[in-house]
Formats: sequence, structure tokens, C-alpha cells
Amino acid sequence: MVFKAIIPAAGYGTRNLPITKAIPKEMFPINSRPVIDYIVQEAIHAGIKEILIILSRNKTAIMDYFDRSIELEWFLNTHQKSNMLKGIVPPKVSFQYVRQPQALGLGQAVQLGQTFAGDDPFVVLLPDQLCLKQPPPLCKMIKLYEQFKHPVIGLQTVERELLQNYGVISGKQIQAGVYRLDSIVEKPQINPPSHLAVMGRYILTSKIFAALNQLKAENGGELQLTDALNVLIQQDEAYGYVFKEKWYDTSIESEYINAQRCAYKMNKQT
Repeated sequence: MVFKAIIPAAGYGTRNLPITKAIPKEMFPINSRPVIDYIVQEAIHAGIKEILIILSRNKTAIMDYFDRSIELEWFLNTHQKSNMLKGIVPPKVSFQYVRQPQALGLGQAVQLGQTFAGDDPFVVLLPDQLCLKQPPPLCKMIKLYEQFKHPVIGLQTVERELLQNYGVISGKQIQAGVYRLDSIVEKPQINPPSHLAVMGRYILTSKIFAALNQLKAENGGELQLTDALNVLIQQDEAYGYVFKEKWYDTSIESEYINAQRCAYKMNKQT
């Protein structure tokens, strides 16, 4: 069973400057809840019991959000506002945190979770990739992992002109919406191998750490998770699951606004 998740949240958020100089992009609100709260709830709904959040020095607001506020709880209780307590009580899941001293790539962020993951399979959830559909598609990915016992990567069909912004897979379809992977090309500028882009959800095994440890850092010192995944694919098996659900990249302003609108409509309907 998959009970652990890593959420990398240490990036600088340069696409969203200047606001991210002071406010982490993971804390951008959607219906009075930060984006990262939706990601955590997605993990909990899929059965995750332990979450490691990778932070940078200026993102302690994320830790504060998932901690108790005794003073606020006291205020609500003593001012006849106890009905609001449900919205501020931290979720029932074990949180751990580790700092990434420098933003040196998604691979390095995952590498920092080696002690946390141990020998167990684990999920990686990128916090700026948001799906509002319930139940979240992560549940289907976990079922697929339990079937194959090999890494599973979330995919989505993307228009050709946008593929240069993503990792793009090459592989063979083995059943509806499921591919056995041959390789992943990071941000192909010409001749992308398919229309299927990696979409911010991964189920990995401890073998990923050996693959990361043997990589040489790129110029600038970054370690790319895609490079480690390609090592694994050549040595073993990995699968891709094609999402049918709508996803929002909340670090893109137009998609963030669309996610807000969708969440507002869903909230009104309930």
C-alpha cells in the first residue's frame, strides 16, 4: 500500500513575482483555502497517512497553516464562533518538513525525502498542478501501482504547441489510458515523441534514489527528476496513466483564475 507522500514546495515562484517575494505561490487562495490545502486533501482522500513537505527558508507560512492556532481556537470558542473551528483544525495526517537550502531542481527535492520514504513506495505531488474533480484521480494511480508494483506517472494529452513546456513521454499503450514507458523527453523544442505530457503526479519506489544518486548535476547544480526516471525506465519498468480530468497550473495566472471560478461554482452547487 502507498501511505507516504512528498510535496516539493521550495521553489522561488519566479513566474509569479513580485507577489511570491512575500507569499509562497502554494498559499495563493482558492475559496479561502490555499492551493496546497487542496493538494494535501487530495493525498488524504487517496489514503496517504504521512506527508513530507520540502520547504525553503521563506516558506514557513506553509508550516503555520498546517499547525494549530491555540489563540484563534480560543477566540472562536469564546466569541460564539465555534462553527468556524472545523475550517481551521489541521487535517488528521502526520506532517514532516525539511528545508531545501537552494532550489536545485525537482530531483534534488525528491532526494531530500530519502530518509522519509525509506523502502516504501511514495507519491510525489507538485503543488501547482491542481485537479478539482472528486474523487481525485490520484486514487486511480495508486490502484494502478498496486497492480504493477512499478512506478506510475500521471499524464495528460496536451496540444502540440504547448508540449515544449512539459516532459513528454514515449511509450506503448497496453490498456485504455495506460502506457508502458520507453523514455521521457524534457521540454522538447522539436519533434515531441507524443502528445502525452507529465502532469505533476508520480508514484515512485525507493529505486528512484539510487537513480538520482548516480546523476551528475546540470549546469547550475540542478538535478532533474526526469533524468532519474529515464534511468529507471531503462533498468526496469514504469507506467503512465492518462488523466481525463481537467487540470490547472496555478502558477499560470489565467489558469489560476479559471481554477478559482471552477471552485466557486462547485462551492455554490454544494
